[in-house]
Amino acid sequence: MNNPDAHEAACGDATLELIEQAFARGATHVAVLMRHSAREFVPGRHDLLNPLTDEGRALARRMGERLPKAALVRAYSSPADRCMETAALLLAGHEGGGGRTTRHRAVEALGVFYVLDQMRMYKSMTEAAGQVRERVDVEVRGFLDRWFDGEIGSDVMMPAELAARLVANVVAAKLEQPVARPQLDLCVSHDMTLYLVRARLLGLRPAAAEVNFLDGLVFYSGPDGLTLAAADGSRVALSLAV
Repeated sequence: MNNPDAHEAACGDATLELIEQAFARGATHVAVLMRHSAREFVPGRHDLLNPLTDEGRALARRMGERLPKAALVRAYSSPADRCMETAALLLAGHEGGGGRTTRHRAVEALGVFYVLDQMRMYKSMTEAAGQVRERVDVEVRGFLDRWFDGEIGSDVMMPAELAARLVANVVAAKLEQPVARPQLDLCVSHDMTLYLVRARLLGLRPAAAEVNFLDGLVFYSGPDGLTLAAADGSRVALSLAV
């Protein structure tokens, strides 16, 4: 297994800082939309079947150990196994460090529900990129930009604005379902979901910054109402009527 410390700055640290900032601003309940931990990239395997690597498991548990221990933590995830496992390991790490947890479960809205025709989506993406690579390169960013700009057929991808608001509504709704205070709800999804929400709700195009493993966006109630914040300092008050 690779040493997880080698990826410390890229895997989870920015999300942990965002969570700390939200609580420091007076939030008592914070919800995080985040990418799963480091996973395999096996050529020829359906992308959603690629599991976490051993390093990814260690990174997820490490992040869980560093979550604020005063907070009760719940977790939700995409039905994909690597997202479910990330959620379980985050809770295990938090609990192992003395924190309180409830449980984790799959939520379909955290999956890739917005891909309406997976074969045609992957065909379009791989024709542009040559192959789906570990990091989002110029060609894949181009695919995302075309989707966000409404240039991908609505029979292939759900309209991006609608999809982004549906995801954000599901995450933000967790703030209306408190169990304890302070409370932290972790919603584990995919990089495409993070790119989507960043682009449509924060105005951050894919080229602005890559979505790394365990990167996240934070939702909390602040002086301006429901607030969405990103690691680059972007922050916006949301009104999420679909």
